[in-house]
Amino acid sequence: MGTIAQMSCNPAMGGIAKGQIVREIDAIGGYSGIVSDRSAIQFRMLNRSKGPAMWSPRTQNDRVLFALEWRKMLEETSGVDFWQEMVTEIIVDGEKVIGVRTSLGLEIRARTVVLTSGTFLNGRIHIGEKSFGGGRTGEKAAKGLTESLENFGFVSGRMKTGTPPRVDGRSVDYSLMEEQPGDEFAQKFSFLPEVSPIEKQRACHITYTNENVHSILKEGFDRSPMFTDRIKGIGPRYCPSVEEKINRFADKDRHQIFVEPEGWNTVEVYVNGFSTSLPEDVQFKALKLVPGFENVKFFRPGYAIEYDYFPPTQLKHSLETKLIENLFFAGQINGTTGYEEAAGQGLMAGINAHLKAKEDEAFVLQRDQAYIGVLIDDLITKGTDEPYRMFTSRAEFRILLRQDNADDRLTPLSHELGLADDLRMKTLEKKRADRKSIHSYLRNNSAEPELANAVLRKRKSSEISQKTKLNTLALRPQLDMDDLRELNEDLNAFLMDFDGDIIEQSEIELKYAGYIQREKELVDKMHRLESVRIRDDLDYNTIKSLSTESRQKLMEIKPQTLGQASRISGVSPADISVLLVHLGR
Repeated sequence: MGTIAQMSCNPAMGGIAKGQIVREIDAIGGYSGIVSDRSAIQFRMLNRSKGPAMWSPRTQNDRVLFALEWRKMLEETSGVDFWQEMVTEIIVDGEKVIGVRTSLGLEIRARTVVLTSGTFLNGRIHIGEKSFGGGRTGEKAAKGLTESLENFGFVSGRMKTGTPPRVDGRSVDYSLMEEQPGDEFAQKFSFLPEVSPIEKQRACHITYTNENVHSILKEGFDRSPMFTDRIKGIGPRYCPSVEEKINRFADKDRHQIFVEPEGWNTVEVYVNGFSTSLPEDVQFKALKLVPGFENVKFFRPGYAIEYDYFPPTQLKHSLETKLIENLFFAGQINGTTGYEEAAGQGLMAGINAHLKAKEDEAFVLQRDQAYIGVLIDDLITKGTDEPYRMFTSRAEFRILLRQDNADDRLTPLSHELGLADDLRMKTLEKKRADRKSIHSYLRNNSAEPELANAVLRKRKSSEISQKTKLNTLALRPQLDMDDLRELNEDLNAFLMDFDGDIIEQSEIELKYAGYIQREKELVDKMHRLESVRIRDDLDYNTIKSLSTESRQKLMEIKPQTLGQASRISGVSPADISVLLVHLGR
């Protein structure tokens, strides 16, 4: 219980696409955004140079404060009980789970069970030629649970992830690095008005590896578990170890290192970008050649960890397993990587376990409703054989799934469930009314040529010869809301009554209205396929017009709708046409 909400890897929440997930969790009523805001030491909105569909919030967090805030919120939640012990097997009656058994032989009965085992299932830690059991440094691996699940017919696999050294910040020379401060005007994850953005921030820093660093790292390759086949699990493609980087990208003479403080009141530093399982002496020698780390002192070396997971094609959209009723999987057991992906799954599995216990309909988010919906649909439809990480590019409707409108998309759905409280709905209703007022003002007020043209010339935008509505001018890519304030003096006074995030969202909705409408039309087409449901017992082997690969994949996944079938790798548009005809019959 002392490690509840321990940040096993980097002390940060959010990031590209991950920040959208944190905001979605908050909109539904989860605590991730609130805790992240309360423990933040830095806030940045990433991808500001791109369109708003790509903007992604990220906080740097105080590792200790993050865990304390989580523990406090959990203990203040009525109905939550705690029991600290290792679960070694599930108890099944027929094809239904009825509880779990612990290492002490204690049986805990339950209507539904959610497994969120992280990297602990038969976990093995690797540092150079040394390897030992463990789910995380200083904590033992979980034994017995994988074997228990396999006995019921589940298929398991192995994955690998890693972490970099932790070092003493007093031994780091920051003057040789590039400072990376937080945003001048910090924002926040949570939509709740009582949660405030941070007022002071700590800077991160950036430095780079070099050819000398790479040469030292290569000297340790013959002792690396990555290159001597001692690690069998597949690592994350988009967050490789430093030895994988220099091996895979041999043409690169340097790689970026982010130097991240671990909190307000600690000298411990996280060396992001230097994840490694090389021997500790090689790690130390190589890091000392990185600018700013010449006199570095280690707190602990980096290491790799290998663990069991269960391919997520064995799950339904609710995250309930297909083999055992009332049993749910969430997080790294499903082959994902990252706090945010795990948190999104945990929230959805928890909601659906509760609904199943009450014999209610499952709560499933579609691909056009949330990044969480994209994540779960990708996992159960396509599966994964490497740690899955969310990116904005995975979402085909990302203009609809922006970080700023997560509450608009999800809070009403969650409020119907009873999870998002009345305060969240009132906050959303006020926000909607405020946006409506701003849009109405821009539609009904104009800019005069005499005042506007000076601003338009400065922004290299075409001048106007007559009064022009502000909403028309707002569509110009060269102009933003600050420019419109200059074009119309009354607008500046009018906007004083609104929060900055409301003004920004109003501008996004106005500028991207055409793109938003186009995506909504695509969503309507997708929903037509999603509305065609497929029986669980349909034998695809009897449909001879389907390709062999398609029949095999459809029998394995057993999609619930024609839309899901269309997203399975190996199922072609021609196969979908065949299915449409067959289902029509």
